[in-house]
Amino acid sequence: MPMIIVEQIRGARAMLGLKQGDLAKKAGISVSTLNNIERGVQTDPKVSTLRAIQHALEQDGIEFSQSDAGGKVGVFLRPVDTSRRVVSNDDSKS
Repeated sequence: MPMIIVEQIRGARAMLGLKQGDLAKKAGISVSTLNNIERGVQTDPKVSTLRAIQHALEQDGIEFSQSDAGGKVGVFLRPVDTSRRVVSNDDSKS
């Protein structure tokens, strides 16, 4: 599994409206660790830390694309599956 990069972490967090504290808690890491990674202070974070961050973001609907031939990476918000939408009795009366 390719590793995510700082720009993907920041972008995904912004797309979800998460603060560093929110993501750190979901990933099971400290806020200072996440802050240091995002600021580039921690330039060689543990693979397990990056995987925890990636997993937490993917659980919230983020998909990552890895480097293509042009060296581009991306962050996408997974589409919502509207076929599973549940309609309550109150909604059906409108």
